[in-house]
Amino acid sequence: MTRTPEGDASSRPLTGKVVVVTGAARGQGAAEAEALARAGATVIATDVRPEGGCRRLDVASEDDWAELAAELRETYGHVQGLVNNAGVIHRARLGEVRAEDFGRVHAVNTVGPMLGIQHLSPLMPPGSSIVNVGSSTAYTGYYPVAYTASKWALRGVSKVAATELGPRGIRVNTVHPGYIETEMTAAATPAFRETTIRETPLGRSGTVDDVAPLIVFLLSDASSFITGAEIPVDGGFSAHGGVKSISDALRPDGPSVA
Repeated sequence: MTRTPEGDASSRPLTGKVVVVTGAARGQGAAEAEALARAGATVIATDVRPEGGCRRLDVASEDDWAELAAELRETYGHVQGLVNNAGVIHRARLGEVRAEDFGRVHAVNTVGPMLGIQHLSPLMPPGSSIVNVGSSTAYTGYYPVAYTASKWALRGVSKVAATELGPRGIRVNTVHPGYIETEMTAAATPAFRETTIRETPLGRSGTVDDVAPLIVFLLSDASSFITGAEIPVDGGFSAHGGVKSISDALRPDGPSVA
């Protein structure tokens, strides 16, 4: 699906930029695609599910990426932005996860962004920007091992890409959302949600609107000297390294309540 720019010129810092967003059918990806379009970008919204007018793209398929790249080359001749947002979660613990499930998660969460960078970066002129959407779990030992390991690996892909593509004037940054209210997190148990919010210094869950404006900024020329950065959008969850519970327990007036 191609979303066209809206709004007045002063609010469109991405005017003239062609941006691809993966996992854009729902939740965070849909919000990102809409925000980018409002900022003036021509957005190619993709998803493995052909919903909401999205162009079908299986990010784990090299053939799908090659086909998309050929279409973009023919239609636009260039691409100035890529948001690798698509992701899946598998909540099995270390002793339970199967190799095939581990591989499936990595195929989407790590290999997918790498393939996107490989196939679309040749279409990118200097000043282009790539944003990989990671997770605050990439700073932790969060128990769903396949998901956590995939997001740690994505950090490595991003660092290498920033280094490799920097001389061409292409920036690569990573955004690490925390607990964001989406369909994916809605499947979590109430206990998980309550505990996560309790461990978040700002005392609340995030929304897609907490993430989307940062994506717009990182794709705009306002961030032209930012590359290789990792930016948590998690209400401080990853900042305290697990010591918030200790700090709360030692408060003279007792633990804080979210």
